Amino acid sequence: MSSLALRKSTPAAGTTPGTAQGPPLRRRIALVPTLTLLLGSLYCLLPVAWVVIAATKSGRELFSTFTFLPGTGFTQNLKDLNAYRDGLYWKWMGNSALYAGLGALLSTAVSALSGYALAVYRFRGRETVFNVLMAGVLMPPVILAIPQYLLLAKADLTDSYASVLLPLILSPYGVYLARIYASAAVPGDVVEAGRMDGASEWRIFVRIALPMMVPGLVTVFLFQFVAVWNNFLLPYIMLSDDEKFPITLGLFTLLEQGSNTPALYTLVITGATLAVVPLIALFLVIQRFWSLDLLSGAVKS
Repeated sequence: MSSLALRKSTPAAGTTPGTAQGPPLRRRIALVPTLTLLLGSLYCLLPVAWVVIAATKSGRELFSTFTFLPGTGFTQNLKDLNAYRDGLYWKWMGNSALYAGLGALLSTAVSALSGYALAVYRFRGRETVFNVLMAGVLMPPVILAIPQYLLLAKADLTDSYASVLLPLILSPYGVYLARIYASAAVPGDVVEAGRMDGASEWRIFVRIALPMMVPGLVTVFLFQFVAVWNNFLLPYIMLSDDEKFPITLGLFTLLEQGSNTPALYTLVITGATLAVVPLIALFLVIQRFWSLDLLSGAVKS
């Protein structure tokens, strides 16, 4: 009996007495997701780091110094970028802000109305409409760009701000997210209570459902803003006046000219670095709207 107790109390060889012994194989397996995430982060952040560091280099330093060694030409690059064609770069930034801001706002409004209607109301053909929208999610933008151009050309709207804004208003993915979120965040009992109190359907949506859907709609707005800000194909097809170009198309034209004028490469890199700043600022500003206590906050409002 005493020998059995001794064997139980004696720690295994190579271990410290009083420490918990966990299976080492399980700990090694648990490290795999962490290492995978680290590798993925490096893969995504290395190009960003290269752009930021390259923006600090002059044209001579860009091709003659170590890749991740900061340069001394950032201030001059900013001056050259600001002076290029009397500040055309900032015109492109303003156009992108208009396309992305107004387009995302209109798209979020349409998604909110459509998603709420598909989630709350029961009508014939509801699932058919939703399935058609889901098919739109799976449709590559390149397939839709040419038909959209032909339709807007018939309406004589090409090479205008409307030619870029109008195709962006309806976002199938935004409608999908709004419907899923409305189904989860807007209880049917609350809607019925509003109807019993005599509120109109529009008042129920604006005063009851919309506050509950705000965190989900913020996500829709952010996704749509980023998608429009980074959109290249649609403006490339629709626009010919470089005064109406967004930042993506403007930097592309600069890059094309850089094949004949290498000095423009520094302008492209500096412009690409500055183009990321509004996206980071937007994320930092609107992230406070994401809340875990969605339903209670909406009811209190």
